[in-house]
Amino acid sequence: MNTLDIANKLVDLCKQGKNDEAKALYASDAVSVEAITMPGAEQETRGLAAIKAKGEWWRANHEIHSASVTGPWPHGNRFVVGFQYDVTNKPSGRRMKMDEVGLFTIQDGKIVREEYFYAGGA
Repeated sequence: MNTLDIANKLVDLCKQGKNDEAKALYASDAVSVEAITMPGAEQETRGLAAIKAKGEWWRANHEIHSASVTGPWPHGNRFVVGFQYDVTNKPSGRRMKMDEVGLFTIQDGKIVREEYFYAGGA
């Protein structure tokens, strides 16, 4: 698959709520980088298993009221996708709207890096 194929597949799976299945598009040594360091976590997560665990933690700690995905917008071996969420943080009970952009880098037909940009979940 080329960059646009991977981008479209990722967006399609995310729109269906199949984020776990989307991880099949990732390289085993992929890197995920958040815009800010969350308490008890690192800003950079290395390896597919650790990226999956980060996603599991996020879903376990947030009630998702709504989610939408926009894009993709390809550029060479990279593409961006917009993610909009309305969630409640379960431990604090705080409801928030999140608007973030993910920049994904492709190498050898797999996502090797994802970087997220957002204002901090204000």
